[in-house]
Amino acid sequence: MTKFVKKDQLSSSWYEIDATNAVVGRLATVISKIIRGKNKPSYTPHMDHGDFVIVKNIEQIKFTGKKFQNKRYYRHTGYPGGIKETTPEKLHKKKPSETLKLAVKRMLPGGVLGKKQLTKLKIYTGNVHPHSSQNPKLIELDKLNNKNIIRN
Repeated sequence: MTKFVKKDQLSSSWYEIDATNAVVGRLATVISKIIRGKNKPSYTPHMDHGDFVIVKNIEQIKFTGKKFQNKRYYRHTGYPGGIKETTPEKLHKKKPSETLKLAVKRMLPGGVLGKKQLTKLKIYTGNVHPHSSQNPKLIELDKLNNKNIIRN
């Protein structure tokens, strides 16, 4: 018999990730799993019981290969002939947090639930953030075997 968690039984934690020299796609997969709640044994796809994630030092994030110059992001204005494109390099100069936010957004489900889950992602340039009172657990990205280590 499958047991579902009720809304009053939900609890959310806070996690902190240092994005220094982290690869965008690999970091986005870790973040999306935490935001959706897939790291919990009580995961239910139709409910939002994920945790909050704080990402700092976003200006030092990187892409593998030549994707920083060659990858293209497309959007449409809604008008005829209104297709716009940009590269991660240009986007990173204007808004450093937008490349990671786009990567995580595209890993979340579309619709209302995905938008609600995306609000649990907090991205900051530099080492300082205003969420220190939540006592976030530090997640260290292990480069050697691609496993994530959660530290208290």
